[in-house]
Amino acid sequence: MSGPENEGEYGAGALRPYVITRGRSRPSRNTVGVETLLIAADPPCELPVSATREERALVRMCERLLSLVEASAHLELPVSLVKVLASDLVDSGHLSARSGVPQAVQPDPQLLQEVLDGLRRLR
Repeated sequence: MSGPENEGEYGAGALRPYVITRGRSRPSRNTVGVETLLIAADPPCELPVSATREERALVRMCERLLSLVEASAHLELPVSLVKVLASDLVDSGHLSARSGVPQAVQPDPQLLQEVLDGLRRLR
């Protein structure tokens, strides 16, 4: 894409994601999934001057709890790319990640079965 009408815009090709992730295609940690909740560090850590605008936007939007997939939608970037950015920001202490539901919070399967049986009897 060249020409004055597209000046300053990123192309939709493979180069932009490659540049944003600094050439990496995998996150530094396997614990970041689409359901992972992200929140900015408290107190906030200043991002380095070399941080990309996508990293800055991700930290800014994570001032409130946000899932990785929601962040991906807001940034209009592929989930795989946001996984790489988020894992880097978690590693650097700019974001915290919360994954999964703790075992103690998961509902009892027996209780769920009893509720389902009760609902079926209501018909």
